[in-house]
Amino acid sequence: MGEEKRLVGSDRVLAVLLELGNHPHGISLENLSRLIDSPKPTIHRALASLRRSGLATQDFHGHYLLGDEFLRIAFTHHEARPDHLRAQPILQQLSDHFGETVHYAVLEGRDVVYRSKVDPPSGAMKLTSVVGGRNPAHATGVGKLLLAYALPDVDSITQWIGDRPLAKPTRKTLATPSELHAAFKQIREQGYAVDDQENEPGLNCIALAAHFSSPTKPSGAISISALAHRTPLKRLVDDLDAIRAIVSGRPQTGTAA
Repeated sequence: MGEEKRLVGSDRVLAVLLELGNHPHGISLENLSRLIDSPKPTIHRALASLRRSGLATQDFHGHYLLGDEFLRIAFTHHEARPDHLRAQPILQQLSDHFGETVHYAVLEGRDVVYRSKVDPPSGAMKLTSVVGGRNPAHATGVGKLLLAYALPDVDSITQWIGDRPLAKPTRKTLATPSELHAAFKQIREQGYAVDDQENEPGLNCIALAAHFSSPTKPSGAISISALAHRTPLKRLVDDLDAIRAIVSGRPQTGTAA
């Protein structure tokens, strides 16, 4: 029984830590208690544990935030992963070329995790995605591209989905093994993936594989995301040669911004 109580306690501390990550400007004890659905004294004890280790702190308004030690650990591990550093100049060049938001993401279970992001110049519309953020892999261009290489047939897709049905963020989201198998086959044939407002209405993207560590197996995927009314998907697809040249590092000839 004591072991079970300790496990529940540690899970609650982790829940508090994760919830703090959703509030970069801080959150009150009362709101934390409400969101985690635990009594305030229990949440206060969890916060005290996190503060002792430097993983949480409290500002002069009494709100709680992630602490400097957490940020040190996060940035140290982020900087130790070279892929996002290799992707950064590619993302910058794509963002400069198209004036849109560009991401580098990797596959993690049923999600994609954004490892790097470049926003367009000041004044342009910026997306709310963040480095370290997640989205359902099957609903994104980067996710579908990486899944296409990881799941070659219907059986592997069915096994990946398992007993938990895939979410459908929009009416265009593909969520069945047969739908995804057809999409993945097309992605492998054409060498790129698109998100045609499948993850969020009004937002589309095109994604290509990034080969930083192997010429055959993608280390991640790079996507250009844009508001559909401003940069239609057809424009991104029509500029595929320019995108491929930038992603591969080949010199561009005759491409217009």
